[in-house]
Amino acid sequence: QVLSLVIPTQLQRVTHRVLHRLFHTRSCLFVVLHVALQAAVFGEYTWEVFVYCWELQFHLLLLLLPYLLLAGNLGCFLLCSRANPGTVTKANAASLAKVYAYDGVLFQRGLVCPTCSVEKPARSKHCSVCRTCVHRFDHHCVWVNNCIGACNAGVFLLYLLSLTATAAAVAAVTAAFLLQVLLLSDAMHGTYLDAQGREQPVGIPLLVQHLFLTFPRIVFMLGFVILLTLVLGGYCCFRVYLALTNKTTNEWCKSRRFGGAPHPPSQPHAGPLVYKNIYSKGIWRNLKEIFNPPTVLERKKK
Repeated sequence: QVLSLVIPTQLQRVTHRVLHRLFHTRSCLFVVLHVALQAAVFGEYTWEVFVYCWELQFHLLLLLLPYLLLAGNLGCFLLCSRANPGTVTKANAASLAKVYAYDGVLFQRGLVCPTCSVEKPARSKHCSVCRTCVHRFDHHCVWVNNCIGACNAGVFLLYLLSLTATAAAVAAVTAAFLLQVLLLSDAMHGTYLDAQGREQPVGIPLLVQHLFLTFPRIVFMLGFVILLTLVLGGYCCFRVYLALTNKTTNEWCKSRRFGGAPHPPSQPHAGPLVYKNIYSKGIWRNLKEIFNPPTVLERKKK
């Protein structure tokens, strides 16, 4: 009975340590996993899909498109993972505090980070993983093993867009190959005998089963890449929305909790705090800010 109590406790401690190691410390594990997944997908694509499509005389540019997108994606990945996201230090905290105004709801003037011992500029946040405050903090991304902040938010958006486009291109070429195989074999117009001995036209489930038995690894890869494209596409839409409205993930999450929070006791007669995005300057200026973060001098000119 004592062992039955001790073992779950030990498993809980080990699980907690593993999760803390994965998500609360700097680790290259997800980077390695990310590269391994890309290597597996492109290895299968090159070994089978590319060769088959070359024999079927697919256009060369169509076949090379996934590789070109992959090269751009790897470039954005390296820039995003190695770039300084916008670390707040004692030397630059005063100047960074002049870049954005305090909205009085999500960001209050005069707050000091207890870890870094610096006054926190508006839109900044302390990252417990990187152990530093980051200017215009968005989130810590385990896939690039770095924080996403003011200085690499634009590259991160390009990284996501290129990754989604790469997955979509691989899926499109692979689907075109399988469709070409069905057309050449005339399987779409075939028939089969059901359990009662009646002739039935071949349906989509049977065609998928036929392709899976003929090209199991290619069909499995296609299913994985389609799922990946849908997931990445949904996240890309969210990131584009944040870019167009000049919000960060941190601000979006915090703003969902606001709307009726009372004012501090020092302001008993004031109305409830209502969040309003004061940083949005219109679609084009918001996009420009993502790729060209404002400086103190630019704000003074405005």
